[in-house]
Parts: sequence; C-alpha cells; structure tokens
Amino acid sequence: MDKPLDTGTGYLLWLACVIGFCGIHRFYARKWATGAIWLVTGGLCGVGQIIDLFLMEGLIADGNRNRRR
Repeated sequence: MDKPLDTGTGYLLWLACVIGFCGIHRFYARKWATGAIWLVTGGLCGVGQIIDLFLMEGLIADGNRNRRR
C-alpha cells in the first residue's frame, strides 16, 4: 500500500505559491479540479491560498481517506 499523504509536504507545496505555483498542494491532496482552478487564478487571487493555510490538515486527511477507497 502507498504511504499516506503528509501534512508537512502539503505545507511545503503550499509555499510554492511564493514562486508562482499556487494550488500544487491541492493536486497533492487529490483535489484535481480545485487544484487546476488555484493554478489558473493564482490561488483565487491569493485569498484561497491563505484560507488553505488553515484548511491544510483537513485537505490532507480527505486525500488520505480518498486513497483508501
């Protein structure tokens, strides 16, 4: 079985917004549609990116639950 997704890695990928790659953390958490939206819109003009800072643990937990199915 694959290793579970790691919250620390999610936060590191969240930091990719600093170099212009917003939404990479959402792809990691298996949120493909919103990851694409974040990538194209710059993390919803930065607002979604800030919100995700507080939602990261839930995003990763959801991604881990979806991997088990």
